[in-house]
Amino acid sequence: MSMKPTIMKFGGTSIEDAKAFRNVTEIVRLAVALRPVVVVSAIAGFTDVLLASVQKAIANDARAATKSLDQALERHGAIARELLSAESRAAFELKIAEARREIRQLHKIIAAHPVTHPPLQDEIVAYGEQLSAQLLAMALRENGVTARYVDACRCIKTDEVYGSAAPLPDTANATAALLTPLLESAKVPVLGGFIGSSRKGVTTTLGRGGSDYSAAIVGAALDAREIQIWTDVTGVLTADPRVVPSAKTIPVLSYQEAAELAYFGAKVLHPKTIQPAIDCRIPVRVCNSRAADQEGTLIVAESEATAQTIKAIAHKQGITTVQVTSARMLGAYGFLRALFEIFDRHRTAVDVVTTSEVSVSLSIDDTSALAKLVCDLEQLGSVEVEADRTMISIIGEGLRHTPGIAARVFSVISHINVSMISVGASSVNLTFMVDEARAVDAIRRLHFVCFERDDKDPAAVEIAAGEVVA
Repeated sequence: MSMKPTIMKFGGTSIEDAKAFRNVTEIVRLAVALRPVVVVSAIAGFTDVLLASVQKAIANDARAATKSLDQALERHGAIARELLSAESRAAFELKIAEARREIRQLHKIIAAHPVTHPPLQDEIVAYGEQLSAQLLAMALRENGVTARYVDACRCIKTDEVYGSAAPLPDTANATAALLTPLLESAKVPVLGGFIGSSRKGVTTTLGRGGSDYSAAIVGAALDAREIQIWTDVTGVLTADPRVVPSAKTIPVLSYQEAAELAYFGAKVLHPKTIQPAIDCRIPVRVCNSRAADQEGTLIVAESEATAQTIKAIAHKQGITTVQVTSARMLGAYGFLRALFEIFDRHRTAVDVVTTSEVSVSLSIDDTSALAKLVCDLEQLGSVEVEADRTMISIIGEGLRHTPGIAARVFSVISHINVSMISVGASSVNLTFMVDEARAVDAIRRLHFVCFERDDKDPAAVEIAAGEVVA
């Protein structure tokens, strides 16, 4: 029985220039025995350029829209000139020219009929992944890897929700039918992430985290051994390194821990993007394409392999809290339903909720409808709003069964005012709010105590209890 394939997804920063492409080709070349299937994003920044060009076309300036792509398309040409032989380079330059012509026609249609832009925007944006996948396949072949470019639109079948399409059940069969014969003939399929097509054959995109999502979808369809997400950091870290420079790589996370970290602000895989892997219990590994020899973080169904009670500290800035107080809550029913119907009506998502007998506090990060929200909420009771808050979450499976965690956490930051304390329904997170101006202090102190302090060192204990950890 042949080995199950390994899905290797490379993000935009992993292929941002010729040096990065060479690095990726070497990573794939060394992994050929693992039967790799390569999923690749657009080169760093190109998706944003493509989206901006659509806005220019909507503004009725098709010429400027296409012109705005020149520099980014030249980046592709420059990478090809460094990586490819004359023959392959010429072939890829023809693909760039063809892409420019086709995008130009799409810009003209959008400029003349702006209402058509949702599906045409997806078609335009898809060129980012298509070009990078074709270029990587050529680079792999020139480095001795029998690679084959595959149009992801033929694999991932979706609904017609342009910009955030969802895969349909027939995706699994289409993907397996197309990729399995290539794998069985020892070829390495290379396809663009983020893109698919409707049953009518119209190009679609999968929205936020789409390339990771593509990798998980393909992995599930092929019953992969492992899904590897190659990025520019070594796995998932114990905290945001911009706040805590000493943050460390977490060796093992459970799916639930990873989902909580993503939800509460950590820059890790979004839960939606790895759901197909979760459903099929396929391990997901987060790797650093610039340090391929390091293990990274393995995300699995259960994470008992590590004894660390607290796995990470996540935070989300720019939070606003809304507190509604009303004596009508006491002993009443239907109050919360009326409250949440207001948030639903104004399409505002709520992160954390805490309640008492006569008040409800909620946190939101989208304040675009705040004035209207407050106006409607005042029909239920008095409303108090606090802006510039930071949500801090302590994440770890060990929180389920470890007594004294809350006391340990709050004793470290006893000098900082804390509000909206919530132990998640999942029992793997402890979340609270602090003033944004005190967030860095709180996070650094907590990280020091949870991950750096040697309890045998009295000086370290004194630092944790007193000075701000710099």
